[in-house]
Amino acid sequence: MKPTGSTEAVRIEDLDDAGLVEHARQRDPAAFWLIIKRHNQRLHRVARAVLNDDTEAEDVLQETYIHAFTHLADFRAEAQLSTWLTRIALNEALGRRRKRRPTVDVKAIEGMVAPFSAHKPDPEEAAALAEIRNLLERAVGGLPEPFRIVFVMRDVEEMSIEETAFLLALRPQTVSTRLYRARRLLREALRDKLATVFTDTFLFAGARCDRLAQSVFDRLAIRLVRKDTHPLNTATERT
Repeated sequence: MKPTGSTEAVRIEDLDDAGLVEHARQRDPAAFWLIIKRHNQRLHRVARAVLNDDTEAEDVLQETYIHAFTHLADFRAEAQLSTWLTRIALNEALGRRRKRRPTVDVKAIEGMVAPFSAHKPDPEEAAALAEIRNLLERAVGGLPEPFRIVFVMRDVEEMSIEETAFLLALRPQTVSTRLYRARRLLREALRDKLATVFTDTFLFAGARCDRLAQSVFDRLAIRLVRKDTHPLNTATERT
């Protein structure tokens, strides 16, 4: 829960990560909370990419923050806090993966896809977005692990090639190659599933069609009512 009732908690929200670390070293709860808030999404996505399991990814986050907050003396300001935390989370996730048996379970990756628009979707839009999101999440979850991790770090979290290479102990060229192959595999995985959907794209039906029809009728009524030729009335008279 966010700390309340403290002017200090409000003031430190404007600090950069290095400033937050200094406050955290003084055991300021507000600094801990802000660090978690700023980096939760990235760390969850990276852990989720390695483990392909939402519950385990959440466990990794907890262990990451516990380790980081008890080893703040090891953090050097010349490095980015996000990179340091990501390395801790990545090591924790990789360690957990090595200890378990291989799994082929494919689950949804929460928050992998950003909202398609800023407005609140209506029920039809929400259902469509959920279906698209589920399709994409399953496709990403089905990628071979080396490609999945690079894809999430580069295309989802938008890390640079250099940072991704550093965190994974790879050459930048290897990162680029794996990202290319991940994108190609995603296209291939989605092609067959989407082929049957193409014939149903750009439909203009349901509530959208009803709204348009009502708008047309309303406008015609305003323009023609003076001549007593409302199209709906005329149609009624003919029947």
